[in-house]
Amino acid sequence: MTSPDDLPQNIPSSSAAAELNRDPALAQTVQNLARELMNERRTERRWRVFFRLCWLGVLLTVMWLLMSDRMHRSTPTGPHTALVELRGEIAADSEASAEQLMAGLRNAFEDKGARAVVLRINSPGGSPVQSGIINDEIRRLKVLHQKKVYAVVEEVCASGAYYVAVAADEIYVDKASIVGSIGVLMDGFGFNGLMDKLGIERRLLTAGDNKGMLDPFTAQNPKQRAYAQAMIDQIHQQFIQVVREGRGKRLKETPDTFSGLFWNGEEAVKLGLADKFGSLDFVAREVIKAEDVIDYTPRENVAEKLAKRFGASIGEGAMRSMSGLVRLR
Repeated sequence: MTSPDDLPQNIPSSSAAAELNRDPALAQTVQNLARELMNERRTERRWRVFFRLCWLGVLLTVMWLLMSDRMHRSTPTGPHTALVELRGEIAADSEASAEQLMAGLRNAFEDKGARAVVLRINSPGGSPVQSGIINDEIRRLKVLHQKKVYAVVEEVCASGAYYVAVAADEIYVDKASIVGSIGVLMDGFGFNGLMDKLGIERRLLTAGDNKGMLDPFTAQNPKQRAYAQAMIDQIHQQFIQVVREGRGKRLKETPDTFSGLFWNGEEAVKLGLADKFGSLDFVAREVIKAEDVIDYTPRENVAEKLAKRFGASIGEGAMRSMSGLVRLR
């Protein structure tokens, strides 16, 4: 059988047709090749369309995710209880940051249909700075809008979370909630003894006598340790003052009140750290008298989280590339 490679390269079309007529097998081969070529091109077009539709779907999904909070947030139509959630560690880069919480609190207070604001808390605490900012903002908004704030504790309201809670007019807890831990800590590790045993030499260069303060690979300096202790003692006193101002005469102080201890909800009520027992539904129904609850908590959607992670990855790479440079920190 004659193969396509055996055909003359510049054969005229009439001669090629005649050759095909004389050799049916060759004609069939050419038809098969043409059919396969057409099928291949048709498949390529289909895949191009498929991938374009996929990218369009991804784009539409991202746009929908970015707008989902606004799309699904109910528009209050009447009297209701405004809810803002404080969950997890209170830190600048968390969902319980001052920036996040204040945005939700302002929206809740500004809504004329909101009869009062409930701050539902489930947090072990965190940054005293972030906690203080939230506390100050709650007190400012209460005066500005003449609305009451009720803190409702679920499992935990400790340390910085309690710092925030005392800005509320009343604190409601469950009998088994964990409440308190009014104290401040600064933790770390010391490896200098281990380094001596392993024969490792610490080479630390500093400009400034206290720049290497609290370095975990160097023995503690008594003067620097005393300075750090005085600093956290001062922050502790700030915490105590905020609690006393928030709780007033309801607080039944004991030697343990500001020691860092924590109590269950039942004991917290007895000690004046909390006021009553109750859940969100109870406070909305029985205290505020507005059973409809609208959630004003700002929440990161999936697209925003992915964007932040992508940005963090880029930032981490940049920091690694600069790791050999002298840094001010």
